[in-house]
Amino acid sequence: MPDGREDPDARGRGRAGPSAAAAGPQRPAALSRRTFLGLAGTAAAGIVAGGCQLPTVGKGPHGGDTLELVYQDWRTPWFPGLAQRMIERFQAEHPNIHVFYTPDPEQLDEQMMADFQAGTAPDVLAGCCEFFPAWAQAGHLLDLRPFVAADLDRATIEDWDPAQYRALFTRDGLQFGLPKYHGALALFYNQDLFDAAGVDRPDRSWDHDDYAAALARLTRPAGAGQPATWGGMIDISWDRLQVHVNAWGGHFVDPDDPTRSLMDQPEALAALGWIRDRMWADHSLAGPLDVQNQSTRDAFAAGRLATVEEGSWALKDILDKAAFRVGVAPMPAGPAGRATLATTDGFGVYAHTAHPEAAWSLLKYLTGPEYGLAMAESHLLQPARASLVSAWAKQVRTSYPEAARDLDLDAFAEGHVQGYSVTAEVFANMSEARQIAREAWQRIFVLGQAPVTLMHDVSAQIQRTQPVSGAGNAP
Repeated sequence: MPDGREDPDARGRGRAGPSAAAAGPQRPAALSRRTFLGLAGTAAAGIVAGGCQLPTVGKGPHGGDTLELVYQDWRTPWFPGLAQRMIERFQAEHPNIHVFYTPDPEQLDEQMMADFQAGTAPDVLAGCCEFFPAWAQAGHLLDLRPFVAADLDRATIEDWDPAQYRALFTRDGLQFGLPKYHGALALFYNQDLFDAAGVDRPDRSWDHDDYAAALARLTRPAGAGQPATWGGMIDISWDRLQVHVNAWGGHFVDPDDPTRSLMDQPEALAALGWIRDRMWADHSLAGPLDVQNQSTRDAFAAGRLATVEEGSWALKDILDKAAFRVGVAPMPAGPAGRATLATTDGFGVYAHTAHPEAAWSLLKYLTGPEYGLAMAESHLLQPARASLVSAWAKQVRTSYPEAARDLDLDAFAEGHVQGYSVTAEVFANMSEARQIAREAWQRIFVLGQAPVTLMHDVSAQIQRTQPVSGAGNAP
């Protein structure tokens, strides 16, 4: 999500969102984001020198001495209003803490590295995917283990998807985040196109052979005033490709050694080859250029795709836009079994925050049931906690009584419940690995200029960037 998961409505990697001004005036307009964060950091640094455990920053809006925190999160248009309402509830319970919300910068993953290095990062922030652990690897995120051990019981921890929870640790055990929401991939499909083509709708019996056959039968060239339609589309991004590799029994990263690349192993090449063949041999999977760089969800909602691999984060957007009957099925099984993505969207704390205890109080609130249910009610986001899934499903059906009446919502939740969720695999040196892979996938998949055997060279290049031993992901 996307494919940068900076928010569930902008799943294209590095896609620019609405301007900070459009997201809502949360601070004086004359201050740039960098200036705003810089001033906050300077003030906090001066107070830390005073030696207080929870330093104050002067008289605040609640009266008395008030701590000030900067909280950074999604910039998508629906989110700032929700964030502000929830922040007000938090502040009512914590009158000595005042929270300023700031939207994520554009080009989130790259810009945040610059903010970390400049010392102008927010106190509490959201991240995900392969760039969230990369921030932790670089030493920019606080280790949450002491706070978790002191404040969270076993039942709370076990309410989260184990795969998602483990993904928020570095290989050497530093816990850099807690789950924000649970985004799970499933196969959305256009029931009308399936019925018109006489193709059986996808179900839990589908494997990738069934998938390929259906994609071919559902692809139609343009003609008689009708635009072309494709059987489906897959985001060409790290974790979306990795899910298929996992379903073939392969990996991008050695699970036992985050410095070792497995991207050129037979299982990985077979899975990537299956995707490339669908795009460039039988042309049944659309590429970005085929749909004029529309996002996968927008191309599907526009009726240009019969299927799309998308997440529960896209559910509301698709139901709002689609003028056809939408169906959902689990991801088709691969030769080694079924795999679905559990996004690693989470909340973390800046390693150099002046207020770690107050930041933890805010983070604990953000990962609590109240915030999770608020996101479910506002945008149908699937909660990270399993105990809230039934409430989420009820909310979906209440919000869309006709469109969601027959939706198989279990398709999103069963990876969590049945234990076949996977998360983004992370190298010890992830920043360089991502860049090398992106450039290669552009040639292999987007432009069709190279075969998947290019991954032999890619894997070797990535291998050379890795330390002899180092920190990766998951303890």
